[in-house]
Amino acid sequence: MNASRRTAIVAGVFFLVTEIAAIGGLALYGPVLNGLNGADYVLGPGADTRVLGGALCELVLVTAVIGTGVTLYPVIRRQNEGAALGHVCGRLLEAAVILVGIIGVLSVVTLRGDYAGADTASFTTTGKALVAIHDWTFLLGPNVALGANTLVLAWLMYRSRLVPRPIAVLGLIGGPLICASAAAVMFGLYEQVSPAGSLAALPVFAWEVSLAVRLITKGFDPQAIRAVQPS
Repeated sequence: MNASRRTAIVAGVFFLVTEIAAIGGLALYGPVLNGLNGADYVLGPGADTRVLGGALCELVLVTAVIGTGVTLYPVIRRQNEGAALGHVCGRLLEAAVILVGIIGVLSVVTLRGDYAGADTASFTTTGKALVAIHDWTFLLGPNVALGANTLVLAWLMYRSRLVPRPIAVLGLIGGPLICASAAAVMFGLYEQVSPAGSLAALPVFAWEVSLAVRLITKGFDPQAIRAVQPS
């Protein structure tokens, strides 16, 4: 197995992990995110083990997000070094924003543990604020930053033909669409976790899954990888 084939497999696995970890984290965060903006969780019995599991999933997500950028950089930089470097930096930014959201949710768990029945108003207000931090990072990280990163990587893949162009087109459509959806959520047109939000995220999801499957099963196009390799 040559170096480019190994790179493709590792990158593909990282992309699959991002999808699985993101879905797992969102599902496990339910007790915190589905209450009254964290107030119910702080005042109630809580589900700390489940929420901590969600945080662990998102830590895996952070690692995988960085992994996709670092793994692909040696290949895509031969197509356009500036854009490739921008993709790596964008992935790092996306991971950092997600990490802030993890800290917000974990802080809600700590706050619930410290609640002793006194000063209910301040505890609920703080819980709501911490969940709001997570909600904003969820919008700015896995939506705005992800959309920009998707657009850059899909453009590089489209130009280089490292993967079939129909796969790259999914990214070229999905990246701007999820950014536009984030703007709609920001201005209150609909909720992020809603049928409209899910529909807007579908092309990016399809792009990442199809890219992952292609990289794992077939790797980069041999002719295209030879074209970007140094002579």
